This record gives sequence, structure tokens and C-alpha cells, in this order.
Amino acid sequence: MTPDRFFALLLALQTRRDPVTTTDLAAETGVSVRTVLRDLRWLQDAGFPVLVERGRWGGVTLLPGGALDTARLTPAERDQLALHGLDDRQRHQLGAAADGRRAREKVAARASGAAGPPLPLSAVVTTDSRPWFWSGAQGLEPSALVGDVRRGVRLRIRYRRAAESAPAWQLVDPYGLLAKAGRWYLVADRSGTPRLYSLERLTDWRPTAAPRRLRPGISLADAVAELTTGWETSADLRIHGLLAARHAERARRILGSRVTVHRPGEGPALSPSPGPDQVALTLSCRNLEEARQLLPFGADLLITDPPEARTRLRELAAEVVGQYDEADEADEGAGPS
Repeated sequence: MTPDRFFALLLALQTRRDPVTTTDLAAETGVSVRTVLRDLRWLQDAGFPVLVERGRWGGVTLLPGGALDTARLTPAERDQLALHGLDDRQRHQLGAAADGRRAREKVAARASGAAGPPLPLSAVVTTDSRPWFWSGAQGLEPSALVGDVRRGVRLRIRYRRAAESAPAWQLVDPYGLLAKAGRWYLVADRSGTPRLYSLERLTDWRPTAAPRRLRPGISLADAVAELTTGWETSADLRIHGLLAARHAERARRILGSRVTVHRPGEGPALSPSPGPDQVALTLSCRNLEEARQLLPFGADLLITDPPEARTRLRELAAEVVGQYDEADEADEGAGPS
């Protein structure tokens, strides 16, 4: 359990007099129900008086003597405890690292006493949400934008989309900021439709005098869930292929939830069928152009279906070969210097 989740779970229990369901706790802390159940068992083992009652009328209750002492926290420090999953670097980018550090230190002092001999979690657990080989964020710093976002007004932003060569101005209604996989995003509605705007491509902004106009009943967490779920589960195309078995873990690491590496005897029937040193895989894509994600596997991957994906990957490979042929011809034409 991370320090942020530890505090978030106890605070969620402390603020309720009636039993709360594990489903509600999962939604509030941003994890699965299974993870909540595992965290609750951890709290019980650590000595916190957490009562879990199963059944239709059951729920989770924090008994007297187990509450976190937040009386000594300032409003800014209490606000920091509500930010789940941010590491110190990301809090520093928001200009709030000191508040978050002081809040965790004050509450950890009370929590460690209630739990007995074990060391505070903050002393034995650390977090780092940056991707591997991350070179550092580029573009707008979140601390520059967060002030106008907190004012709750509409923003006019100058943003360059990935497929565009120049940025353009647009009017948005901001929900807030999202830190995901080492990058920052502005979460906002544009004409009533939720969007994610990478701060790396947001070049300028202007606050307006008009209050933001959000969809009724939609919070920042709701908008993020709507956007990320749609992004990760949308798949209009599935590409099937045979991959050298030694690259199976590498495929999972690079492609994540988009790829399924099938066990022997499972998955779609492929022709040809997997050899003794091959595995069948399926890549879920939104469009044919995403077949280029399979290029890093080179000759160790054979696409079997659909034919359009085979053709597109062949075209992409030919473009690479052609580029190097042209470079070699240019070097030969130049001759010795």
C-alpha cells in the first residue's frame, strides 16, 4: 500500500459514521475492490480497529481509537492528503511539495503510534510515477496553470494537436489537471465533450471572466474515468500474428493492455499455426495506422490477419528500406572528400 492510499483509505473511513461499502471505497481511492480488501486486511494486521461486515447490510467501519489526527493540519495540508498517487516530484511541479510533506509527517506521527512497533509506511515505501527512460517533461509547467484552473473559470487555450503543424486557440471548460505516467494533462470539456490536453503541447492560455460550464453531476474523477476508459478499451481493429516466444514479455511491456499474448491452445485459430518457439498475439487498435506499433519486433513477428495490416506493415518496412537506400546512394555519389 502506498502512503497516499494509506492516508486516503483511513480518511475515507474516518469521515463516515455509517458503514461504507468496499465499492465506494474503491471509487474514492481510485483502485479496484480487490485492492481495497487487501488494504483493509493490511490495516487490521497493523492494529487499526477496522471492522468488515459481509452481506447485504454489511460494510466497513473504523471503530473509535483508529482515526487519523488531522486537527494539527492546515487547510492546504488537508487538501494535499486528498491528492492520491502523486509523488514528491509531481507535488513540486504543482508548487505544493512542502504542504504534502508536512501533512504526511504530521499524520504519520499519529498513525505510527496507533499501529504499534511497525515503522511508518512513509519510512519504508516510496513512489515514482515516471515511466522508465523518461527524459523529463517538456512544455508548460502545471504550477503555471493550476491557479487559473482553481478559479473555476473558462479558459482560452492555444493548443497544438498531434496531427497539426501549428497551434490553434480554443475555448474550454476545465475540470482540473491529471498526472498520468509522468506527464500532465488538462482535463476539460470542449463544447460539452470531454478532452485531454497534454501540457507538452499547450503553448499559451488566457483566463476568461466567465465561470466554467461543466456537465451536470460530472466531477474531475468522472471525466478522467470517462476519457481513460474510452481510450484504453476502444478497439475497432484487432491484428493477429505469430511472435517469437522469447519476445512475449517484451511485447507485454511495450504494448501493455493493448496486446494479448495467448497461451497454447487459446486465442483465435491462426494460419499458419504457432510453431514450437512461437506464441500467438492479438493487438487491439483504433485504426490500421497503429499497426506501426509492431515494427520494433521486425522479422520476429508475422502478421496473419487481417490482410490490410500485413500490407500496411510491408509498406512501412519498405519506407524504412527506401530511406536507407537513398542515404547510401547519396554517400556513394558524394565520393571521397
